[in-house]
Amino acid sequence: MPACDTIIALERGHYRLREQIGGSVYGTIWRAEGPPGANDVALKLVNETQMARALPGQRERWIGSACNEIAFLQSLQPWDGRHIVRLVDSGWHDGLPVLALELLGGDLGRHVARRRAQDDAPPFAQVLDWIVQLNQALAKVHQYGWRYLDLKPANVLVDAATDTVKLADFGTNRLLAAAQTHSYCGTANWQAPEQFFPAPEGGYATGRHSDYFALGALFYFLATGQALRWCAGCGQAYREHLADGAQVLRDAGPLPPVLADDEAAFFAAAVPPFAAHPALDLLRTLLAADPGQRPHNALHISRLLGTVRAGLGGRSAIVRGSAARLEGRA
Repeated sequence: MPACDTIIALERGHYRLREQIGGSVYGTIWRAEGPPGANDVALKLVNETQMARALPGQRERWIGSACNEIAFLQSLQPWDGRHIVRLVDSGWHDGLPVLALELLGGDLGRHVARRRAQDDAPPFAQVLDWIVQLNQALAKVHQYGWRYLDLKPANVLVDAATDTVKLADFGTNRLLAAAQTHSYCGTANWQAPEQFFPAPEGGYATGRHSDYFALGALFYFLATGQALRWCAGCGQAYREHLADGAQVLRDAGPLPPVLADDEAAFFAAAVPPFAAHPALDLLRTLLAADPGQRPHNALHISRLLGTVRAGLGGRSAIVRGSAARLEGRA
């Protein structure tokens, strides 16, 4: 594993590792000092220790995921970075791909937890603005021909000074044009049923609608401070049985509803009264068990968000701007 002060040479410059700021089984993220005059970056490295232990097929998938992420971020235009993390540089180190990304303050999960611990839970209007921004980010991912498949608080970065958010970590991206089922990917605690439970013929039949379900799960979490029991149950099953957890849940009896009645009531109570009904309608639509019953596209979601905002006493500029931008692409 690299250590502090290690120099990583990429295509556009050299970067000195300063401190590890994140990581997972797949990779580590370091704060790194860039070339003279440049801002520090978040340097994303493939986890060498896990790579050494992995089977050949796993190593290929991990390297392929990092290369897919680089390719996706390189395909974006400068103006696409409003709500998607910006790629600063990329290259290879010790035979493994490396990404240098813009450095932001932290992820949404930690940001919300810190605020709640200080008795400063984000107001619903702020939650709604975050969902608007993430809907715009997903629209960009889909516009470029991908499905994201790993929307969760840890993959959303926050600029605390402006309360804006950016989507990050595109290693699980799958091409929308590749309609066939794929291998398991993502995070069980935030997945749509079709992403957690394999199709009858095997594999997972996901699409852009799978991202909308995750947006709904995140909406519930941000508004209430709690995870859906459905999502928590899938996450627990995966931790105990990995991908076999889906069959374990099926064998245990009838599956519970994605959104139970008491959870719907709990969510509605967390929303200002005049916005509660349209907000719950939006949540139910995003969380529909049948992918065909979820919103058709980001513009559909934007219009539903506008109705919720109207219940708060008026459409904010961010919602108006979102609808206008999405209308322009329709």
